[in-house]
Amino acid sequence: MSNKGTDNAKEDTPIFRLQRVYMKDISFENPNSPEVFSLSGKQPKVEMSLSLAQRQVNEEHWEVSLKIGAITRDQDSDKLLFEIEAEQAGVFFMQHIPEEHMPMLLEVECPTIIFPYTRQIISQLSVDGGYMPFTLEPVNFRALYENKLRKAEAEPEPTLQ
Repeated sequence: MSNKGTDNAKEDTPIFRLQRVYMKDISFENPNSPEVFSLSGKQPKVEMSLSLAQRQVNEEHWEVSLKIGAITRDQDSDKLLFEIEAEQAGVFFMQHIPEEHMPMLLEVECPTIIFPYTRQIISQLSVDGGYMPFTLEPVNFRALYENKLRKAEAEPEPTLQ
């Protein structure tokens, strides 16, 4: 009895796995120290930014990068406390993944895997800079992706004249 059908099924099985996580860029600025250490001590005002990028490295590997920035200011004086920017990336091996599943993997699953690494580094940078741990709230990448899709559907199609 031949198990050729079984062999073909194994050959076409989708494979998705993390190969490596690495830091692409990192910056911590503490321009007003040590004076800012004696300011109000209240919870700082925070401006956050988050962006994703992905690129195909070769036929089976994708790089996905997550860039997070945070600018913190004193509540009372508005003086800059610190600024952090970190770009963490991962290389993912993807084989036999149906094309319709790629956006979800690249914009939801991959950043969800990378985020805890970035969160830890940002927290440690703030501590090393003389502050309390700056802990990022969890990010729901699925909700961000679904909002992006809804926004794209709501935009009218451009018409040719």
